[in-house]
Amino acid sequence: MKNKSSDASEVVILECCWVVELRSKTDVSVVLKLQSGEPDLHLEAASKPGCGSWAVAAREENSEGLRDKIQRLRRLIMEIKEERASDEAQQFLPSSQLDSLGEPQFTSIQRIANEPKLEFSLACKDLVAATRDRKLNTFIQVSVVHPAEHILTRYSSTEIVEGTKDPLFLTGVTFPPEYPIYEETKIKLTVYDVKDKSQDTVRTSVLPDHKEPRADVGRSFLGCATFRVGDLVKSKEQQLTLTLRTSDGGKTVGTIEVNLVKMGELEEGETDHITADTQDQKCALVRECTATEGISGKDNLPSLNAVLRNPVCKLYRFPTSDNKWMRIREQMAETTLSFHVPKELINLHIKEDMRRNQDLKDLGELAPHWDNMRKSVIAHCDQMLSMYQDTLAELGKHTGSSFKSSCSKGEKTLEFIPINLHLQRMHVHSPRLKDALYDVITVGAPAAHFQGFKNGGLRKLLSKFEAERRNTGYQCIYYSPENTAKAKEVLSNINHLQPLISSHADLLLSSASQRSPDSLKNSLKMLSEKTELFVHAFKDQLVRSALLALYTARPGCVLKKPAVPRNSAEEGADAQHQEHPSQMKRQDSIPHHSEYDEEEWDRVWANVAKSLNCLIAMVDRLLEKDNISNIKEGENEPSAADCQVLHTGGDWYEQLYPLVITLKDCMGEVVTRAKQSMAFVLLQELACGLPQCLMLTLRRDIVFSQALAGLVCGFVIKLHTGLHDQGFLQQLHTVGLLVQYEGLLSTYSEEAGMLEDMAVGISDLQKVMFKVIEAKSDDFLPIITGRREHYIIEVQLPAKMFELLPQEIKEGKLLRMYPVLFNVGINEQQTLAERFGDTTLQENINQENLELLKEYYKLFTEKMPPDCLPHFQEQNDLKGLLESLHQNIQAKKRKNVEIMWLAATICRKLNGVRFTCCKSAKDRTSMSVTLEQCSILRDEHQLHKDFFIRALDCMRREGCRIENVLKNVKCRKYAFNMIQLMAFPKYYRPPEGTYGKADT
Repeated sequence: MKNKSSDASEVVILECCWVVELRSKTDVSVVLKLQSGEPDLHLEAASKPGCGSWAVAAREENSEGLRDKIQRLRRLIMEIKEERASDEAQQFLPSSQLDSLGEPQFTSIQRIANEPKLEFSLACKDLVAATRDRKLNTFIQVSVVHPAEHILTRYSSTEIVEGTKDPLFLTGVTFPPEYPIYEETKIKLTVYDVKDKSQDTVRTSVLPDHKEPRADVGRSFLGCATFRVGDLVKSKEQQLTLTLRTSDGGKTVGTIEVNLVKMGELEEGETDHITADTQDQKCALVRECTATEGISGKDNLPSLNAVLRNPVCKLYRFPTSDNKWMRIREQMAETTLSFHVPKELINLHIKEDMRRNQDLKDLGELAPHWDNMRKSVIAHCDQMLSMYQDTLAELGKHTGSSFKSSCSKGEKTLEFIPINLHLQRMHVHSPRLKDALYDVITVGAPAAHFQGFKNGGLRKLLSKFEAERRNTGYQCIYYSPENTAKAKEVLSNINHLQPLISSHADLLLSSASQRSPDSLKNSLKMLSEKTELFVHAFKDQLVRSALLALYTARPGCVLKKPAVPRNSAEEGADAQHQEHPSQMKRQDSIPHHSEYDEEEWDRVWANVAKSLNCLIAMVDRLLEKDNISNIKEGENEPSAADCQVLHTGGDWYEQLYPLVITLKDCMGEVVTRAKQSMAFVLLQELACGLPQCLMLTLRRDIVFSQALAGLVCGFVIKLHTGLHDQGFLQQLHTVGLLVQYEGLLSTYSEEAGMLEDMAVGISDLQKVMFKVIEAKSDDFLPIITGRREHYIIEVQLPAKMFELLPQEIKEGKLLRMYPVLFNVGINEQQTLAERFGDTTLQENINQENLELLKEYYKLFTEKMPPDCLPHFQEQNDLKGLLESLHQNIQAKKRKNVEIMWLAATICRKLNGVRFTCCKSAKDRTSMSVTLEQCSILRDEHQLHKDFFIRALDCMRREGCRIENVLKNVKCRKYAFNMIQLMAFPKYYRPPEGTYGKADT
């Protein structure tokens, strides 16, 4: 630092600080805020542009920023080196030449595919405190020294163990499959004594070679030890005992034990008595595992690897109530479906909207009033279509991470992408019990954040819009939501069935030209089935009334029986259109070019069925004559009458061709009229609510896209983990899949709008069907087909996995989803809502979804045998759990988290998929999933009751969820403050030192 004309007077090292540029137009200062707590440093520049450039430079040159860049660069280099070493060098160079290269050769660690490369647990003994009377509060920081570069990288840390010189750390160390670690890699273990937990946050960063980590505020260095990975892997006991020494290498301050961990394997002959202080009591813990049946092959699946990315893995060991050890591997992974599903959906929206716009243009000539309305609607639709196309183009440019961070939830280009979507998995290996997997999908509440919540969410907006649309006056004709949905369904059936019928008709003619009776019968059968579906699709009063309404909208019309177009029979009593001004004017003043015959549609529609009957009769006649000719072949001289019969049989193709053409012509006439009438219905829907109608459609598409991405992820994961469970597979195709969402949103301010969006988005998932197909290539990503309110998700499996499925699923049976949402707000905003606001929204949602859950349970008990539930579920009566859930919902108790625990338990017992959501799936969600994991360990795997809180703190302080926070906001702190946490339920509060101010 220096003045304008002087030499440098001071040097500022930009380490562990952040830069704030003052936004005032006149202020030219930059503020440096130091993590150490020292006073802020104000730097003044010569001008405002100079101030901005200084701020940018300070941010870029900050040590934390530089370390992040170096770390990313190092990982990229290691990946490139690994690929080249394995793919290029070994393919094109003999081993002798490889050894002669300057690049050193490293020994890989052999592990099962997709399993962590290395896992170990840690414990210290006889630690020496700096002062004799001080009780130690210690943790171990794990750093990695890569053999090629000799750079020390902080990798992870254990939890803090308080008040003992012999700490046993429950948090282990695990290296994921893709991590570049070899036998030559060195691992440095540094033990710290924590004086103030509230100020201690361990960060992952890169340090220069041989440089010790600096003593952060709140902790002091005790000692360190280093070992080679190869020494641990090859040791006979698979255990190392290392001496902890001070930084100068002289004084011994204790020992540290490193134990290699292999999940699911027996630790033969190893008993380790360790004493732990718990609430002033000492209990002897015996580390001893018995062999259990592992979960083999469930994670090692190429189709699952296609949808999961960037896994984070943590390892724990917790004592059971009978003083045995259980091992827990906590995993978290993002998914490629976060972007794949929304892009597929937007593409389908574009195609659907383009077809709708073309149908509106094909309506033909309309009277001026209706024609102006059509032009306005098409202009708005084209504008919205352009927006969808721009969004798809922007998403196509996206590269990098497969998830949307919480900081990006308000970005317009990413509004279709789910927020912070991850798989959270817990793999438990416990004594005398089978290994178990517990999955939860964590995702931010599906909501339109960029659109905002000033006027509420979808639940309120849709209700308000529908009420307003009923009172639109004479400008357009009102059709109910059910009728507009029916119109869309008719148009979809037309687009689907017409090409199929034409194709089957052509196959019928092809069979006739080949004179193949069997082929002719099969072709006729398929044609008949599809044509009957086609005829049935138009057997609706809506088509008839819409044709009449369209006729009255033509430039000139007259009715044989003057009538007002009605949208359906159920609205026949509604006389709001009987005094339609525009209609009366047209009927009185427009010249009558033609007369409308109300019965003409019935004749046109019936002609399709008649044409089909004629075709069937002709085929029957031809096949009958063919049978006669086959019989007469055995006789020497057929009679003259028989010859006449054979002659009239003639060429089958010539006999059938005119009838097929007639069928196609009749079908074309029906299609033209039906498409125009249904397009007219959609024109009324759009015209009655421009532009709100299109904006609501956009908002609903955004929310549904986020919800569907999570659902597809959950289904794929559940299918893979349940592939060998015949009871689950039977339940899947017989009843369907229960999908339970746990919401943690408050009913106050903006979060009430988010909850309204979320409720509608999850409800819309009821219309989604799944289908499992055999993959024909190495691309295992799901395929999405259909239209709004009717999507089919095709999940692809490799041939070997596909063969494991029941015949019903292999034959393409559609699988139903049963989504339910239970919400309980837990933060300080919910306290305001409960005391001064309104919680009716939450109460209504919970009550509605309880009824849906009961319906699913009823279906389940009716269609499934009683022995289909897993063995441990016999301990609890599902009927009793449902009754308890009902009572808790009716009780209207404040922040009644019992509702969420009961709903989650019922979901797991019914083989459902679990979701946990808050605003960004980062803070409250982390508290919930870690609590759920520890509760499962306590209730299902006998976690020692004295270690419940400690296990909870381990997962929250050093587990996958704090890594999720780091991914989202680049800071290892949950975004809570002390005042907020006072309003939280007890078990939803994070441990001291893990929360603070953070941008979310």
